[in-house]
Amino acid sequence: MSKLGVIQIIDSLNTGGAEVLAVNIANSLSENGMNSHLCATRKEGSLIKNINASVGYLFLNRKKAIDIKALISLKKYIKVNNISIIHAHATSFFFAFCTKIIYWKLKIVWHDHYGKSDSLAKRPVTALKISSLFFNAIISVNADLKTWAKNNLFCKNLFFLNNFAIFNNFEEKTLLRGNNTKKIVHLAAFRAQKDHENLINAYASFLKRNSNWTLHLVGQINNTAYSKKIVLLIKELKLEKHIFVYGSCLDIKNILKQSDIAVLPSKSEGLPLALLEYGLAKLPVVVTNVGECAKVVENNKSGIVVTPNNNLELEEALHELANSEEKRILFGKQHYKNILEKYSKESFMNQLLKIYTL
Repeated sequence: MSKLGVIQIIDSLNTGGAEVLAVNIANSLSENGMNSHLCATRKEGSLIKNINASVGYLFLNRKKAIDIKALISLKKYIKVNNISIIHAHATSFFFAFCTKIIYWKLKIVWHDHYGKSDSLAKRPVTALKISSLFFNAIISVNADLKTWAKNNLFCKNLFFLNNFAIFNNFEEKTLLRGNNTKKIVHLAAFRAQKDHENLINAYASFLKRNSNWTLHLVGQINNTAYSKKIVLLIKELKLEKHIFVYGSCLDIKNILKQSDIAVLPSKSEGLPLALLEYGLAKLPVVVTNVGECAKVVENNKSGIVVTPNNNLELEEALHELANSEEKRILFGKQHYKNILEKYSKESFMNQLLKIYTL
């Protein structure tokens, strides 16, 4: 019997949660003996270094929504490599739908990573609704997205799968600045959803009581108004010697090993991989009550859950952990235990393979 052929499709290989998960799935399928492939449709990025040598890789350099040249290239690749399933992530669903139109025998599994759980009513739905007529299954990263799919889309095979996180072995080259200070880390791309502004304002007040703590912002910085606004805010508050910006990094395990507290102050989320990575690193966390975050983190047991967009609560939670090494150790150990029990790669892959065979 030939191996099951599956291709993960993602718009780019920048270091976002959906992109990381797509690469991790492709690698894990290959490790399990599957005929595994990955396709970046629009852009490549630093995550290309994460792809195992045993995973087939295709870059399409797609320039528009319906790019005939890219579609023909993907169809040819799929036929040559005996691929029967497209696992489309996030906004790549439409390209997967177009591919099925010209190669009917394909199955489509769509993975919904939509992070704006607080504004699902405003989500564009027309193209997605039409495409969903051709989906074999939909995987949602939180329960709200599964409910939304049930109420708005036509696919009947709906699943909620917890994300999983793993650390890839990369050269340990990122050195967190701040000399011998205690370190707070924030893993997130510079996007308004991640609310760096709230974090910086909370940290500015926190610093007055905790002068030996530094803040480290790790994540992709785009040339956007939001990114410029955050960099300017750090300068305006004269925090350049206390807040350090690193951009996109691959050696996440190394970065977290140097940290003492992890924070995720988002306005909205699905199930963020950063939160799972914090657990693998045994870090205590401060996280906002959005998406699945309050289910991942047990308040006052494995971290502290605070209200979104509330810098007073955020400051107080950071202060509480900063001033109790005992809590930091206990919370970190419990967070690690929870991640291993509830968000393991093995559990995810077992469920995913059942979905593929529907």
